[in-house]
Amino acid sequence: MKKILYASILFFTFFISNSQEYSIRGKIVDSLTSQGLSSATVFIESLKDSTLLNYTISNSSGDFELSFSTKESKSRLNISFTGMRPYAKTINLSDNKIELGSIRLQELASDLDEVIVNVNRSPITIKKDTLEFNAASFKTRPDANLEETLKQLPGVEVDAAGNITVNGKPVQRILVNGKEFFGNDPKIATKNLPKEIINKIQVVDTKTRSQEFTGEEGDSENKTINITIDEDKNRGFFLRATLGGGTDERYEMSGISNYFQDDLRVSVLASSNNINSSGFTFDEVFDAMGRRARTITRSGGSFGINGINFGSNNGITKSETAGLSFVNEWNKKYEVSSDYFFGSNKTDTRTSTRRENILPDRTFFTNSESNSTRDNDSHRGNMNFSFEPDSLTRISIRPSININKGITQSSNLSESLGSEGSIINTSETENRNENLNSNFSNSLSFTRKFGSRGAFLDLSFDNDNEKSESDNFFFSRRETFGDNPTSQVQDQLISEDNNSDTYEIRTRYRSVMTDNLFLDLTYSYEIESSKNERNVFDFDNDTNSYTDFNTELSNEFKVKGETHIPSVGLRYEADKLRTGFNIGLLNTQLRTENLIQNIEFNNDFNNLFASANIRYEFERSKRLSVYYRNNNNIPSIQQLQPVSIQTDPLNIVEGNPNLKPSFNQDVRVNFNNFDFRTRSGYGFYMSYSYVSDQVVSVSVTDQNLLRRTTYDNISGAQDASINFYYSKQLKSENDDTYRLRGNISGQYAKNLGFTNGQEFQSENYVVFPYLGVTYEKDEVITLNPGFGLDYNFRNYNINANRNEEFTNLNFSLEATTYWPKNVVFGNDITYFKYGNVAADFRSTSLQWNMSLGYQFAKDNATLKFKVYDLLDENIGTRRQTGDDFVQDTDQLILERYLMLSFTYKFSKFGGKDPNSKRRF
Repeated sequence: MKKILYASILFFTFFISNSQEYSIRGKIVDSLTSQGLSSATVFIESLKDSTLLNYTISNSSGDFELSFSTKESKSRLNISFTGMRPYAKTINLSDNKIELGSIRLQELASDLDEVIVNVNRSPITIKKDTLEFNAASFKTRPDANLEETLKQLPGVEVDAAGNITVNGKPVQRILVNGKEFFGNDPKIATKNLPKEIINKIQVVDTKTRSQEFTGEEGDSENKTINITIDEDKNRGFFLRATLGGGTDERYEMSGISNYFQDDLRVSVLASSNNINSSGFTFDEVFDAMGRRARTITRSGGSFGINGINFGSNNGITKSETAGLSFVNEWNKKYEVSSDYFFGSNKTDTRTSTRRENILPDRTFFTNSESNSTRDNDSHRGNMNFSFEPDSLTRISIRPSININKGITQSSNLSESLGSEGSIINTSETENRNENLNSNFSNSLSFTRKFGSRGAFLDLSFDNDNEKSESDNFFFSRRETFGDNPTSQVQDQLISEDNNSDTYEIRTRYRSVMTDNLFLDLTYSYEIESSKNERNVFDFDNDTNSYTDFNTELSNEFKVKGETHIPSVGLRYEADKLRTGFNIGLLNTQLRTENLIQNIEFNNDFNNLFASANIRYEFERSKRLSVYYRNNNNIPSIQQLQPVSIQTDPLNIVEGNPNLKPSFNQDVRVNFNNFDFRTRSGYGFYMSYSYVSDQVVSVSVTDQNLLRRTTYDNISGAQDASINFYYSKQLKSENDDTYRLRGNISGQYAKNLGFTNGQEFQSENYVVFPYLGVTYEKDEVITLNPGFGLDYNFRNYNINANRNEEFTNLNFSLEATTYWPKNVVFGNDITYFKYGNVAADFRSTSLQWNMSLGYQFAKDNATLKFKVYDLLDENIGTRRQTGDDFVQDTDQLILERYLMLSFTYKFSKFGGKDPNSKRRF
C-alpha cells in the first residue's frame, strides 16, 4: 500500500513539474482608431496538435489576461474579432508571466481564405446579435449528443428535464441550418443530434419569420439556438433504435432516423411504451426512462411534443407515436418544412383527495376517490412554405391541423363532512364521454422591404378554427342527510357542440426617420366568435333510452368579440441603447346572444393601448431590459353562458352573460451579465401584473354543502415574481470541470372572489431557493448534487384562523461513471419531503433510478440493465392551496420495474463512417 501511495506521489510530482502555469496579458486595439476592442476572443493552443489550452474575452477596454498550463516550450496565441483580420503569434514560454502590450488588429480582408479558417477555429465569437460557439473546441465524450455538448458551453444550463437556458434566458427553439428540426420541441434535437456532425452552435434572440427577413430586433427574453452542420457531414444519415422489456409487463420500443442531403432533410421517428415516456427524447444513460426522479416534482412528470400530450405523473400511460419531417429549399427562393405526428395513448388514473373548504363562518371537508381510463388518438400536421420572388419580398404561409378523438370513462365517490366530522352529503358519478376535436390554423404573411435602411411593410392574416363534439353518458346520485334528507338522481345524455373561430388582420409600416430612429404605424383587427349548443336528454324508463329533452339544462349560446387596435410608435436602435413605444386605442366590442331565449347583450369598451420597452447594453452579454404592455381578455363561452352545468352534483355552475372583458397590465424587468473571462454569470428577472375587471367566481354554499357558482367582474388581482440566479464554471490543472449554479425565486399572487355573499381575497407567497453543483472528470465520472426547497404561505382574509404554511424540500444526486472502458453506470437519486400533508398520506420518498450499460461494436451498440424506483419509494402525494381551499391528493403512479434494453446507432456522412474516427 505504501509503495502504491509513494508511486502516486511521484507520478503527480512528475506531472506537475512537467506542466507549468503561464499567464499572458495584453490589450487589443483597432489599428485605425487605437480604441480598445471589447469582446474579442483570445485563445491559446498547442503547436503540436492545435489542442485548445484555454480562451478568454477582452473586457470593455480591450484588456485581457489569459492563464493556461502546458508542458511545451511554445504555444500559439490567436485573437479574433468580427470584422477584423485574426491575429496569430507563436509565444516562447520562457517566463511564467508574459506582457504583450497593445495588439493592433487590421480590417478584415474578405479575400483571405486562411483568415476565414482562423475565424472558424475561435471557440467563441461574439457578434452584434449572435453568440457563436465552435463545437469542436469543447471536449465531450466521443458519443455525446447535442445536449451533452450544450452543458459544456459557458453560460448555458440544461436542467434534469432537458430545458435549456442561456445566460438565464429560456431557449424556445432549436434550428438546424436555420430550419426547424422535427417541429417545435427542442428536446428532439438536443437528445438525438450527435456531436460528430455539429460545426457551430449559434445563440440569437427569438424572431418571427418576418423579423428574420427584415433584420429587426427579436424577443430578447427568449433565445433560439441554431446548429450548423459541418459541410462534409451535411450529406448522409444517422439512426438510433432501442428495444427493451421488463418486469410488470413494462416495455419500450423506439427509433429515429435522419437523412441529410445539402438543403434536403428527412426525419422519421416511432415509439411504443407503457412507461410514461414519449419514447424519442433519448437520455444518454437512461434512454426513454429518463431522469424522472428529479423531474416529477418540478414539472409534474408531464411530457408532450408539438401540442400532443402523452401523459403525466398522474396515472400510467401506454403511448404509441409516429412522426415524419421534411425540409427542403430550391433555388434560394422556395423553402418548405413540414411534419406530421400521430399519437395513440391510453391512460389509467386513480386519485384520492382530502380537501378542506374555507367559508367566512366555518370550514368543511370533502373526501373523494376517482378513477378514469382515457383512450385518445391524435393527428397533427404542420407546414411552413415561404417564397422570395426577389431580395426585398417574402411571402409565407404556415397551416396547421390537429385532430383528437377519444373516449373517457370515469367514476367518482365523494363525501362532505362538517368541521366536527359529521357526514352532510355523499355523491357518486359515472361518465362515459366520447369526443372529437379538430383545429385548423393558418398564418399568411407578406413582407416588403424598402431599401437597405430598415423600412418595410408587413401584412399578415391569421385564422384559428376549432370544433369539438362530445356525447357524455352521465349518471350521478346525491344523498343529503340531516333534518330534511334528500336524494337526487341524474341519468342523462349530454350532447355538446362547440365552434370557435378567430380571425386577425395585422398591418405594420415602418419608415426610417434617421439612421437610428424609426416610425411605426400599426393596425390590428381581431374577431372571435364562439357558439355552444348543449342538449341534455334525461333517461326515459318507458322507452329505455335518452329521449326526454331537458329544457332547463339545455341551451344554445353565441359570443362574438371584436378588437380594434390602431397605434403609432417610435423606435430607436443604437449599439448600446434600444428603446421604443406604441400608443393607441384598444376598442373591444362584445356581443352575446341566447338563441333559445332570443336575448342579446351588446357592450363596447375602450381603453388606452400602450406598450414600451427599453434595453441598454452595458457591454456584450451584459444588459438591462424593461417591458410594459397592456391587453384584454374576452370571457370564455362557459363563463358567459347562462345555463346550469350539473356534471358535478355538489358543484353547480352557471355563466353570466353580463361579464366584461378583463384588462391586464404587465411589467417585466430583466438584467443579465455573463463574463466569459471568468466563466461566471448572474442576473435577475422581475414581473408584475395587475388585472382590472377580472372574471372571478361567485359561490354560495348552503347548509347541505351544495355549492352554486356563477361569475362576476372585480378589479385588484395582482401577480408578481422575481428570480435571482448565479452560475460559475472552473477548470482545474488536470482539466477537471466544476460548475456551480444557484437561484432563488419568489412569487406573490393576490386572488379575489366572492363566497356566501362576502368578497374575499387570498394572498399566496412562495419562495424557491436552489443550489446545484457539477463535477466532471473527463471520461471517468460526472456528479450532480442539488438541493432545493419551496416555502409556501397563503393568507385567507375570509377566515383568519385558517392560514396555510408549509415547506417542501428535495435533495438530488445524479452520478454517472464511465469507467471501466465501455461501461456506463448511472444513478439518479432524489429525496422528497412534502410539508403538512394529510395524516393518511405519505409525505416522504427516496426515489432511485439506476442504469448499467455496456457499449460494444465500436460503441455503436449498448446493452443496458435499468431499474426504475429501485427502493419502491415513489409517491404521488401533493399539497395544493387555492383561493378558498387546501387540498391533498394521492395519485396512481408508475412503480418499480426492472428492464433490459438494447440500443443500436448507425451513421454515415460524406461517404465515411464518422464513428471510425472520433474528433473532440
